[in-house]
Amino acid sequence: MSDFLAPPVPVVPAPFHTPEREKLQEQARAFAAERVLPLADQLDKVKGEIPRSLLDEMAELGYFGITVPREHGGLGLGAFEYCMIAEELARGWMSVGSIIARAQGAGTGVADGSRRAELLRRSAAGTWIGAIALSEPDAGSDLAAVATRAVRDGDDFVITGRKRWTGNAKAADFIQVLVRTEDPQPGERRSAGLATVVVEKERDSFPEGVTGRPIDKIGYHGFVTWDLEFDGLRVPAGNQLASGDQGFADTQQWLNIARVHTAARAVGLARGAVEDCIVYLQEREQFEHPIGDFQAVRFKLATMAAKVEQARSFYQHVAHRLDQGEPCEREAAMVKLLATEMAAEVTGDGIQLHGGNGYTTEHRVERYWRDARLTTIFEGTSEIQQKIIADRLLPRSPLG
Repeated sequence: MSDFLAPPVPVVPAPFHTPEREKLQEQARAFAAERVLPLADQLDKVKGEIPRSLLDEMAELGYFGITVPREHGGLGLGAFEYCMIAEELARGWMSVGSIIARAQGAGTGVADGSRRAELLRRSAAGTWIGAIALSEPDAGSDLAAVATRAVRDGDDFVITGRKRWTGNAKAADFIQVLVRTEDPQPGERRSAGLATVVVEKERDSFPEGVTGRPIDKIGYHGFVTWDLEFDGLRVPAGNQLASGDQGFADTQQWLNIARVHTAARAVGLARGAVEDCIVYLQEREQFEHPIGDFQAVRFKLATMAAKVEQARSFYQHVAHRLDQGEPCEREAAMVKLLATEMAAEVTGDGIQLHGGNGYTTEHRVERYWRDARLTTIFEGTSEIQQKIIADRLLPRSPLG
């Protein structure tokens, strides 16, 4: 077809554009297209894991240390670049856009300065990639209900309990665990007595005192998600990162950035659906015309593309504000809510525009939809984001 149009690619707009960001975006886009997407096409169908060789390539590009300071071997960049790269990687395979969140200095905030510096260097180099164990069977959205216990015994904590939805746990270098060291006293917040502890481990195994059961998911393949049982696991007390209200606050701050990161990944997935539809609607013919000639189809695609652009602009705005030092708890919840719901809708529309072919594994759009559907659930469901937003807009009267 002589007038075949290739999908447009996003560029960093003013006032956020810099030559450095443009170069970084182009690099990530090429890596996603040439290295990530072919692996996703091959491995997602068989629920395969991201190859270690690809993680090594990502480490060479600095993707595990985007936000780690330069003096520790990182790129020394901010949430904006972190989310921008995540969008490009998620366009290829969401799990690749996700695995970078398990470094970026996570699990390094120990009290000992020399140990902290060593872990930061490892994080930036991609040799300190972790797993985050927050949720439990009875504590998901309500993290203050965490019941996993860490009891002090000499120089160690002894951890007992169960964690659920811990992605990458067995393949990781460490597991960052939210635990309860004591019960809150009368009048204290429910988050009192919580602490974050780092469990260092060998890759592809669990330490003594930890067992795991894989959770079979419909999507988000690339790494295994685990249900973990802690039974008398001993961890050095020096591996504690934070405790009490500070530990809970640190978790909430981490979730603010994670929610904007999730919005960026959602945009990458929705963008994949739009770009694939642009190609498909020009190739697929019915009634002696490409189906892209029909107005109902054209208008559907136009609306999809507009929603993706809107969500991208919003996450870039919030990421910029985070880099300026603003907490943005409400705004992070807003962009997570809108971008992820958009992605679920747009990828679903992408299946519809592919017709029966969209309901097969012969086209990528079904993968985009399966992964996009999860973004409305993890890092706080859409309903939790609505609660966060509403609680900052309206007073709450006691229910009686």
